[in-house]
Amino acid sequence: MSDRVPVRDDLRDVTPYGAPQLDVHVRLNTNETAEPPPPAYLSAVAEGIQQLQLHRYPDRPATALRTAIAGIEGLTTDRVWTANGSNEILLQLFQAYGGPGRRLLLFRPGYSAHPLIARVANTDAVEHDLPDDFRLTEAVATEAVARHRPALVCIANPNNPSGVPTSLAAVRALHDAGDALVVIDEAYVEFGGVSARELLDELPRLVVSRTFSKAYRLAGLRLGYLLAHDWVIDDLRKVRLPYHLDAVKQVAGLAALDMREQLLDHVPRVSAERDRVAAALGQLPGVEVWPSTGNFLLFRTPVDGLFDRLLERGVLVRDFSTRPRLEGCLRVTIGTPYENDVFLEAVRALVAG
Repeated sequence: MSDRVPVRDDLRDVTPYGAPQLDVHVRLNTNETAEPPPPAYLSAVAEGIQQLQLHRYPDRPATALRTAIAGIEGLTTDRVWTANGSNEILLQLFQAYGGPGRRLLLFRPGYSAHPLIARVANTDAVEHDLPDDFRLTEAVATEAVARHRPALVCIANPNNPSGVPTSLAAVRALHDAGDALVVIDEAYVEFGGVSARELLDELPRLVVSRTFSKAYRLAGLRLGYLLAHDWVIDDLRKVRLPYHLDAVKQVAGLAALDMREQLLDHVPRVSAERDRVAAALGQLPGVEVWPSTGNFLLFRTPVDGLFDRLLERGVLVRDFSTRPRLEGCLRVTIGTPYENDVFLEAVRALVAG
């Protein structure tokens, strides 16, 4: 008799998602925002928490938070959904519209959590290769949907890990080429590019996922939201856990929306640093940099073992060099000007050496 219950057969070879969390001098591997939220925000959250009745369950539909988001987005409350980070939003979508016999279309390279979430939701995922410039065109979108006939399509815009944006024309092509639910994961949209929110009223099977982790500087909060048609929100209620969004998180989200301008005021600085770092990398011999509208850059160099050699210098980036289509590639998060300079000096020395 075994002392251990075997995990589900289709999960036996799954590697848990995660990037290294190391104590290094410069940590630029998980696309966190370098600047913390202002102290006034933390004070507002603390004041809100003091008003909570934590012996009671939270507001189950998170009505106040969803209404506040709806007001900013010009939607009604019944077209907004909130959850524990945008990844839980995606899990709920895959649970509601995926499952046995239903296929999810992804594109490669893409966000590595998407296929993992699909497996957890017992949803078959197929990956369609992007062109060499990693840009999803209307033609590629139409071809992929026609070939794979998915029930779900999910893309990150901008693409992660490349940072390359997807046009609204390509989003429309994904939608119109079939009858799938089209999920646009806009975790980094505030740093540049155009949001598919503009197409939401026009395209009935389009949903837009967002997060407070990146531009709002609240990665530790784990709060995300969805913009969609009301029938999508009705369906997500069927798969969400009871009282899935705690009261503290709802208070913190409302405080973030109240201080939206202050929390987002770093975005122009990040975008300017991104462009500076991209230009500096592009001047190095043999280095290829993809154009990005996120708070990160994907680049390829001819230097073997660059990830480990940067780590030896106290600089942690994300290693994609062994992934299909990304041979020799690293991704760097845009940090403070000082952190970016340390990173650039290290890359220059290693490329030149």
